[in-house]
Amino acid sequence: MEGQMQQKVALVTGAGSGIGRACALALATAGARVVVSDVAVENGRETTDMIERAGGEAVFVETDVSSGAAVKALIDIAVRRFGGLDCAVNNAGIEGLMAPTAECSEENWDRTIAVNLKGVWLCMREEIPRMLERGGGSIVNMASVAGLVGFQNLPAYCASKGGIVQLTKTAALEYAGQGIRVNAICPGVIRTAMVDRILGGDPEQEKAFTQLEPIGRFGRPEEIADAALWLCSDASSFVTGDALAVDGGFIAR
Repeated sequence: MEGQMQQKVALVTGAGSGIGRACALALATAGARVVVSDVAVENGRETTDMIERAGGEAVFVETDVSSGAAVKALIDIAVRRFGGLDCAVNNAGIEGLMAPTAECSEENWDRTIAVNLKGVWLCMREEIPRMLERGGGSIVNMASVAGLVGFQNLPAYCASKGGIVQLTKTAALEYAGQGIRVNAICPGVIRTAMVDRILGGDPEQEKAFTQLEPIGRFGRPEEIADAALWLCSDASSFVTGDALAVDGGFIAR
């Protein structure tokens, strides 16, 4: 899809590593000017450097997506720097702490919901008006198969990702007639630092997670980025309100 995003302005949150970094690189390769956002400053700047070394154009903005003021500042910087906003991948998220529902702490619940779900809403709240100024745009929210099926010991995470799916459908209906498409991606088990933390270096855990994937392996961040790029581009012009499972057959069982 090289060149399909030529001169488009794209925002990716949580772009300092994993799926977010892969999305930022894919959008830049396709010609977009990319706003790279993350709370991890060193990682975010590294992603920006990677884009620039490959001949792309990018700017890094440190952002805590759970803060409305920080998100507003992020979008304002994007518009000042590049003149507008055409697409966004709202990817920033955390897994939180693992515990059964009755043992999940209030602090863990609040923090996970604040970053994963409130953060997506705050981003859309600022992104949508800017896209309306451009006559339309595309938003991709990063949910999870955990937003479609349950996972034991991750109540806050599952609730946050399920909320993203419903928030996506709601916004898609609201703005479909105004040129803005809103979709979600629901990744399966992807080889990222987050998944590695959940596995804790346990080979038996890794084997168990691999067996959950009918395709027989973990996904790669680049495979999710390919889906995000497609949803951001005009190639998906008739797709909105979808929760696209990119999961190696995980939820087909």
